Amino acid sequence: MTTPADALKGYKGHARAALERWGVRVWSDVQLENDAGSQFEGVILPRSETQDDLHVVIKLKNGYNVGLHVDRVRSVKEVGYKEAIYKIPEKEFPRRPNLPAVTLLGTGGTIASRLDYRTGAVIPAFTPGELYGAVPELADICNLTTKKLFGVFSENMAKEQYIELAKAIGEEIENGADGIVIGHGTDTMGHTAAILSFMVQDTPVPIVLVGSQRSSDRPSSDAALNLIHSVRAAAYCDIAEVQICMFGPTSDRYGLLHRGTRCRKMHSSYRSTFRTVGDIPLGTVGRDSFTYLHSDYRKRDKTRKVKIDAVYNDRTTILYYYPGMSPDLVDALVEKGYRGIVIAGTGLGHVNKPLYPALEKAIQKGVHVVMTVQTLWGYAQMYVYDTGRDLLEIGVVPLDNMLPETALMKLSWVLAHTDDHGVVLRMMRAVVSHEITDREPHNGYLIMQGGLPEIDEFILSHWK
Repeated sequence: MTTPADALKGYKGHARAALERWGVRVWSDVQLENDAGSQFEGVILPRSETQDDLHVVIKLKNGYNVGLHVDRVRSVKEVGYKEAIYKIPEKEFPRRPNLPAVTLLGTGGTIASRLDYRTGAVIPAFTPGELYGAVPELADICNLTTKKLFGVFSENMAKEQYIELAKAIGEEIENGADGIVIGHGTDTMGHTAAILSFMVQDTPVPIVLVGSQRSSDRPSSDAALNLIHSVRAAAYCDIAEVQICMFGPTSDRYGLLHRGTRCRKMHSSYRSTFRTVGDIPLGTVGRDSFTYLHSDYRKRDKTRKVKIDAVYNDRTTILYYYPGMSPDLVDALVEKGYRGIVIAGTGLGHVNKPLYPALEKAIQKGVHVVMTVQTLWGYAQMYVYDTGRDLLEIGVVPLDNMLPETALMKLSWVLAHTDDHGVVLRMMRAVVSHEITDREPHNGYLIMQGGLPEIDEFILSHWK
């Protein structure tokens, strides 16, 4: 059988010739057997145009994809054919007068994306309305209004997007929204949550950022449940702060609500990637209940007026100190016009002595230099050792247990208000949204190190 050329999307060379020889095409439902006698049944997918010409890609019946080397395939039988259309129809949300009003602001990211089989990449493609087509349970929770602000991966979020997003949040709150959900890519979600914690103050309602680690076409996707949890939190949760809502444990038992200034992505692919650092989460959210772990959160109050302070100076950066760091890095930042430097220092807030003259010169030229710790947990306590005391004498200012990324976002926000050194440092140390805490809880820092007998025993006793 001759296979039409347009039915071999993305395939080339050796793999293309194999498909033609087998008489099958992209979207063919096939049964294959390899030289080891293993059986495979599934649909032939388009091949990423940037990949090699030695494999065919099959989506198995369990939903996962597998690549098979064409030289190892011994038999192929086509048992069906149906060209796939990877698009979820966009639907208007139904409205019920007795449900709270929630606005979903779309920015892009994996929770609003699909897999592009032409390139093999995950691309921003689902609009917020399409998300409802994928997760109809949302209509039972609230009256949901959706607005797509932009469709970018989170690494492309920056000054322009932060400002537009903060202003949009203010408008939706002024228009009567009972809660705000922000669909966002996970990679820089912590940065956005931090800057919104400074740009959006005294919010009367919850502002919940949500994403997913795995795209919606994967069986293990966390997109739907994260959306359900975040919309429930925006609609009914009493915590009126900027927060992140993502998987709690690796199972789907509940989601965690993390404070926007104290949260970090800790794993590149686990669904339970987000962790509160230097504190404990605000609470948990399930399908029908909340558990509040904190008592000092700002409570929902629709009589309170939101304050939008959407300004940002992007001439700031983080220097992650490493042994042997050269002072010309600091000199270059000063020459390029950077106004603020956040140092992620070692230990209690240290760098090597060769950097001292460059940092002192930068500070004398009006550059604002602050110190955080790259350990993430713990405080910059620069008065303990000579190294820290020398840096204090130069004019480097410690930020206690503020996370480096949060410090960068706050410094960018502060420098958009003033360049007066004294005012900048007072604003950086004045707590706005728990970015600095007086103490870290005894159960905030826990490491469960695999391989130890007591930990293995605990895991086995709780493994479901």
